[in-house]
Amino acid sequence: MLLDFSYYNPTTIHFGKEALSNLSGELAHYGKTVLLVYGKAAIKKNGLYDQVIAILKEADKKVVELSGVMPNPTYNKMLEGCELVRSHGVDLILAVGGGSVIDCAKGISVSAYCEEEPFKKYWLEFQPVSNKTVPVASILTMAGTGSEMNGGSVITHEEMKIKGGRVFPPEIFPKFSILNPEYTYTVSPYQMVSGVFDTMSHLMEQYFCGNDNNTTDYLIEALLRSSIDNVRVALNDPEDYEARSNIMWNATLALNTVTGLSKTQDWEVHMIEHQLGAYTDCAHGMGLAAISIPYYRHVMPHGLDKFARFAMVVWNIPAEGKSQEELAKAGIDALEVFCKECGIVISLKELGATEEMLPKIAESSFLLDGGYKKLNSDEILEILKECF
Repeated sequence: MLLDFSYYNPTTIHFGKEALSNLSGELAHYGKTVLLVYGKAAIKKNGLYDQVIAILKEADKKVVELSGVMPNPTYNKMLEGCELVRSHGVDLILAVGGGSVIDCAKGISVSAYCEEEPFKKYWLEFQPVSNKTVPVASILTMAGTGSEMNGGSVITHEEMKIKGGRVFPPEIFPKFSILNPEYTYTVSPYQMVSGVFDTMSHLMEQYFCGNDNNTTDYLIEALLRSSIDNVRVALNDPEDYEARSNIMWNATLALNTVTGLSKTQDWEVHMIEHQLGAYTDCAHGMGLAAISIPYYRHVMPHGLDKFARFAMVVWNIPAEGKSQEELAKAGIDALEVFCKECGIVISLKELGATEEMLPKIAESSFLLDGGYKKLNSDEILEILKECF
């Protein structure tokens, strides 16, 4: 049964090989000064930086730059951007990069004119945005987070050892996002498969809740199957445009809020991984993969119907001769085999965690109740030990 919902997504998507040609027209809707936010050297090496700068200059924009945004953007880096926004009167924040860069841009947008302490107000207390904000737009170079079409912003407060995630309302979504799958060709295999598992984790967080069979579940299953099929192709041929296109669009659809409609949603795997990332700075998708396998084995008995369906529909495991529990277990086993096949890390030790970190990660993880079982910190610690 579909639960009641309201749906709105304001982001315009320009997708394809010629997507960047739309940037000039979009810039016409905004003021003079643009804050260009990007990572380290990648967009300069592949020539995208020069292309974007040329378009900005042709549009007669004043360009202010915030470079060096890290894979897990820190609060201090975000505050650097806030200062640039205020001192230059920025009219548009243009993020060029992956999800971390876009997350940082959204954080800058809501924080630049916040008169209170932004991390406390927005990432810890989840207060509504009450101050002036700055429009955000993006040019995506790595698929996985879906940040190009949602309000999510994950920021790491290094001193507090908290990796805080906040979903802001549609007013903070990127106004437009440019998606050219060719920009992902130079992403390393490690980062590519990390992004694909991030996509899959988003889908599973929204799938493993409730035992109904609504349209949203069918959409999630199709996107999971597409992600599995296409990452295998892309690993063999990193410049297979069709595979890269599907991977990129899967990631956007997995978290543009459409696959969460009518679902209670879980998100506990993400809450645990956020704290893992706060302590280790590991690749987000890899952290999710390491936690997902033991986590789903732990909660599986409380959602057997859905886990059995996952095995049959997503992994094509026949039900004949298997109990419901055996079928559900086989689906999680198939997920683990897939991770190993693709080089996705499933050991916390390989991600830089130490045994001493585990109790701290468990104690600081946010506890949610949207999934099949609400955990306590002791159960989270056991899960962390299992994937160590």
